[in-house]
Amino acid sequence: MILSDRDIKAAIASGRVKIESDQPEMFWHIHASSMDLRLGNVFKLYDHSKFAILDPKRPETFQGNMRTINVPEGEPFIVQPGEFILGVTKESITVPDDLVVRVEGRSSLGRLGIIVHSTAGFVDPGFSGTITLEISNLNRMPVALYPGMRVCQLAFEMMTSPAETPYNAKPGSKYQGQILPEESRLTNDAEFVRSGGGVM
Repeated sequence: MILSDRDIKAAIASGRVKIESDQPEMFWHIHASSMDLRLGNVFKLYDHSKFAILDPKRPETFQGNMRTINVPEGEPFIVQPGEFILGVTKESITVPDDLVVRVEGRSSLGRLGIIVHSTAGFVDPGFSGTITLEISNLNRMPVALYPGMRVCQLAFEMMTSPAETPYNAKPGSKYQGQILPEESRLTNDAEFVRSGGGVM
């Protein structure tokens, strides 16, 4: 069951869903079945010159392979054709144990060729933090993105019951409490953790 605009407002007003923002509630954009979040000013890009491949079995190809760019207020970040970058939402969200949040792109940006999540469009119950955006430009032309612009929309879905082990209680929750766009921590997955010199 997807929450309606009135239920989203009620969940925020009651504190069940927490949104940390530098803008008052009157500036939040809540639609009939979703809520918009804005783009932050920090971006991360892979440094293609350092490694020929990103290999989950070789953590050194992940670590230190991204550069961070802080975009001043009012200036754009230009996403080149075919480019993949990590961005982050300006707002931070805390999700209760009985809700799931789906992150979707905005239609107006999609029509420019901008994808805001490659695969990770799912926020688990119990998660708290900003949302890392996996941004790609499918267009043949560069596209300017401005920090503070509405970049994604969230849909809230009720679960059949509260999660037995929400994200904040799960051992090894890799992205809980994140603030900046976080690069992949795939090498922390059990199948890639080295034990006695071998891969589990």
